[in-house]
Amino acid sequence: MQADILTTVILPTSLFIIMLGLGLSLRTEDFTRVIKQPKAAFIGLCAQVVALPFIALLVAVLFKLPPELAVGLMIISFAPGGATSNLFTNLAKGDVALSISLTAVTSLITPFTLPLFTVLAMNYFMGNGEAFELPVLKIIMQLIAISVVPVMIGMLVLSKWQKAAKKADAVIRVFSIIFLFLIIAAIILDNKTQMADFFLATGLATLTLNILVLALGYGLGQFFKLPRAQAVSIGYEVGMQNGTLALLVAGTLIGNSTMMIPAVTYSILMFFTGFLFGVILKKLSSDESRL
Repeated sequence: MQADILTTVILPTSLFIIMLGLGLSLRTEDFTRVIKQPKAAFIGLCAQVVALPFIALLVAVLFKLPPELAVGLMIISFAPGGATSNLFTNLAKGDVALSISLTAVTSLITPFTLPLFTVLAMNYFMGNGEAFELPVLKIIMQLIAISVVPVMIGMLVLSKWQKAAKKADAVIRVFSIIFLFLIIAAIILDNKTQMADFFLATGLATLTLNILVLALGYGLGQFFKLPRAQAVSIGYEVGMQNGTLALLVAGTLIGNSTMMIPAVTYSILMFFTGFLFGVILKKLSSDESRL
């Protein structure tokens, strides 16, 4: 895969706009809500930040992925979902407020955790030589500029001009999903002769990871006796990853286009599994209501 204007210009710009849209839907209470719902928030955050990367590590080792692809799989596990997880949570009648709160908190901590976790992944799969070349502090500052700053700008706009913010938010939510597909389509077209090999290399691994973490999030909610709506939210928050962010980190900030491959396959597959997951949840809910 080749790094070009897509990774140097389009990806950073699109992520900035997507995170701006996220900010347009966030209020201060979305951050403080995690204090009011500590049990659900703690389970959700632990599942995203700890359990998800651990499962990704197991999948990468189980499928014996080549080092760069293994790191790419880890990167997608370090990039928690944004507007996409909120959308699927809403469609599946989950706790949208909890979903938004988890997204709000992870959007602030990811710029710090993602580079550090990526260093650990590169150390494990590629050796110290590669990892020491990764400019962690520079990547943290770049991620803050691209993801945290636009969130803050969006929140400021919402506090000053609510009507305009709501209109812009609706447009950007559609944009974020469409643009992710356009980015993926552009990558596929640029590398169409190799895409079959890419899917053979990572398709089954990313599909396995996606199914496992969707089930994990929902299962943890059920195990700890959270309301069904909260369990649904955690399932989607853990399973729907931020493909645009993972592509940006792998292709733009690290500059390794091979590491982008798992993000491409995961981003495509998660929409299908997310929809099927919602269908299964609906069936389970209707079966329970009959009992």
